[in-house]
Amino acid sequence: MSPSDRAGCSGPAGRSGPAGRSSTTGPPTPAGRAGPDVRRRRRLLTRARTVKGFMPDDEGEALFEAARQAGARASGAATFVEIGAWCGKSSVYLGAAAEETGAVLFSVDHHHGSEENQPGWEHHDRTLVDPRTGRIDTLPFWRRTVEEAGLGAVVVGVVGDSPTVASRWGGPLDLCFIDGGHGEAPAWADLRGWSPKVAVGGLLAIHDVFPEPADGGRPPYELYLAALRSGEFTEDSACGSLRVLRRVRPPRRPVPGGGGGAAGSDAP
Repeated sequence: MSPSDRAGCSGPAGRSGPAGRSSTTGPPTPAGRAGPDVRRRRRLLTRARTVKGFMPDDEGEALFEAARQAGARASGAATFVEIGAWCGKSSVYLGAAAEETGAVLFSVDHHHGSEENQPGWEHHDRTLVDPRTGRIDTLPFWRRTVEEAGLGAVVVGVVGDSPTVASRWGGPLDLCFIDGGHGEAPAWADLRGWSPKVAVGGLLAIHDVFPEPADGGRPPYELYLAALRSGEFTEDSACGSLRVLRRVRPPRRPVPGGGGGAAGSDAP
């Protein structure tokens, strides 16, 4: 049973639509921006469903809707960041919203996979191993996904270690999607490095949030709780294992709790 079978979609970015699918209606297009190309949107969402990855369709559409609203509400051209791209499934969902609203998505990933993607683990995929190095390398697959979707103008790949990139990132974010390494150290490094960069009114989305330990790993759920307990975020919507939070106060202090240290982030 997938997470989306256990929990429906709720909230502004995850309203239920026909047949239980996320609604793709929302705030009107801001003045001065062209309206959405509905056919183009449908093609991109359909393509996203076919990309190798682990995000259920309803969660992907809820992510698209959250990003679309974040882009539509921005006073200027919005900036999105995703941590962990795998082969580009979430990049297409977010890229579709970026294209529609005039935003740009920066996709941060070292593309060598996280712990659960390595040989001997449940989510290892031998087809993603570079025979020259013997290591997972999802970058060629990600690049092909973005190119075939025609999103190269609005999706920028940033190949590197998430905490390193975060330490040099200076601008505010309208949306940050955390779906990197799910181990304690990399997950907390992502939250500490990126959540303070979300602007007031902007969105922080976290994937694989499972309240029940039997359903999945604990770090993403602990990140979600820490963000709420900080008083800086409130929950905006939920769909399956996707949680979307809205920043309501500026960051005041480092994020407490959890593991530490720099680590790569690249979970599907």
